[in-house]
Amino acid sequence: MAHVVVLGAGLGGSIMAYELREQLRPEDRITVVTRDPLYHFVPSNPWVAVNWRQRRDITIDLAPVMARKGIDFRPVAAEALDPGARRLTLADGSTVDYDYLVIATGPELAFDEIEGFGPHGGHTQSVCHVDHAEQAQAAVEKLIADPGPVVVGAVQGASCFGPAYEFLFVLETALRRARVRDRVPMTYVTPEPYVGHMGLDGVGDTRGLLESAMRERHVKWITSARVRKVAETAMTVEEVAEDGSVKATHELPFAFSMMIPGFRGIRPLMGLEGLVNPRGFVIVDEHQRNPRYPEIFGIGVCVAIPPVSPTPVPCGVPKTGFMIESMVTATAHNIGALVRGREPGRRGTWNAVCLADFGDTGVAFIAQPQIPPRNVNWSSEGKWVHMAKVGFEKYFMRKIGKGQSEPFYESLALRVLGLDKLKDSAPE
Repeated sequence: MAHVVVLGAGLGGSIMAYELREQLRPEDRITVVTRDPLYHFVPSNPWVAVNWRQRRDITIDLAPVMARKGIDFRPVAAEALDPGARRLTLADGSTVDYDYLVIATGPELAFDEIEGFGPHGGHTQSVCHVDHAEQAQAAVEKLIADPGPVVVGAVQGASCFGPAYEFLFVLETALRRARVRDRVPMTYVTPEPYVGHMGLDGVGDTRGLLESAMRERHVKWITSARVRKVAETAMTVEEVAEDGSVKATHELPFAFSMMIPGFRGIRPLMGLEGLVNPRGFVIVDEHQRNPRYPEIFGIGVCVAIPPVSPTPVPCGVPKTGFMIESMVTATAHNIGALVRGREPGRRGTWNAVCLADFGDTGVAFIAQPQIPPRNVNWSSEGKWVHMAKVGFEKYFMRKIGKGQSEPFYESLALRVLGLDKLKDSAPE
């Protein structure tokens, strides 16, 4: 009998547990360790921030779902990891030993790296967590009651630009509906070298589509931007040239600001040599397996991926939903092979499918694989994207609530679209 522990129960961790249940033997145990007993659908956080959703609409109590699947569920934060002993120490002082560990924690949000930044004692809002989105909702209501300048975007070291673009356009739509858009100058600030870079050197014509959308909506932008500090009503932003020099400094006044922070690994993993890089992200090979500790796997945002190409201001590589799901499927198959005495042979495709909602329209893109060069490099804009995003939210929440990873009809649809989660590899 093998004991597999999944650390984290967000998008990657919850589905990881479900797929492991399908791939492991009946006698194998699965334990999920997470600091939050509730799953919340992160892509809907921009809607929460403008009061189009409430917390109850996008959360699921995981305990009964895990119980139905025969999965042990420990809603206690991890305090420390001893990879040599194969042991997790939890915040309540208890320990969990494992034969295999899947790290699916997501990132720690590095608000503290910039003076005056973030929702915890700083002056900017966030949509990275439902708690932050609820706090932003109150700030948006205040903005509508007393309009003023808005600054939205991401800071240096961010690796998830989609939510920044989404929130920019969702907020713009909400302001138009409230009839105050004419009193709200809007500026998009990003470390990306150009609008639509996304940490991926663009996908299809994301540059043209997003620049056009901003011009149409009278949104200004500053690229290759480094945020130096944030005061209560103003942000200091340096515009960086290709050689790394500062070519301009901007003092941007704001009545409201939402900025995506830089990411780093969680504290219990920091400094574990061979397991994580200096930023705390988990080092994995092509099978999602750590080279030094082969019983440890990493999936999702916590995984270390080198930048696509150097940029004047650091931009991380995003880990989109479908890309994470491909990591999950590869990992589940590989651990399933290991417990049966076989070597792992599955590799995720790391394909990316993204629906970026703009409130009443949106942009979709497919990148196969996510990291260039690509076999498919496509993007498109239309009202259909907004409707597709709403439909996907309902579908995915239902899937998590039922304890399903990939129903047969989803597999069929993906095959029809030519979207695969696994690369061709040796049979198990």
